[in-house]
Amino acid sequence: MRLQHLNHSTYQHQYHIVWCTRGRRNILQSYVLPQLKKSFQETIRKYPTLFLHAMNTDEDHVHLQLEVPPNIAVSDAIRALKAESSLSLRKKFPFIKKIYLEKDGIWATGYFSSTIGLNEQQIQKYIDYQGKKEKPQRSRLW
Repeated sequence: MRLQHLNHSTYQHQYHIVWCTRGRRNILQSYVLPQLKKSFQETIRKYPTLFLHAMNTDEDHVHLQLEVPPNIAVSDAIRALKAESSLSLRKKFPFIKKIYLEKDGIWATGYFSSTIGLNEQQIQKYIDYQGKKEKPQRSRLW
């Protein structure tokens, strides 16, 4: 993990963040992901002290490895990412706009957040694995 600096602090704050689509709808198809990534990048450009280390999705949820400085609440960073991406995806994709009414966002209320400490590599592998299907395992007879 990298050390970051603000005027009066040095920090190393990384989080594993997960949130779902409202109703767990499978809207995060492969052709939607470039727009989702673009939206996240645009939001992070507005908050230059945020840093997105990794992102991956399954069809109904998002995983992020996000660095958040101590002067921004994690909830505020997530709120900004969810709000901007919801608006962006509804504008770009008519099928998403049709599923979710204008006044409603595409994301479920809430999120999961955990800090990343010494298990950064394990969490990175987990995020990278999202969206991949597990192969059925053969049962062994002893």
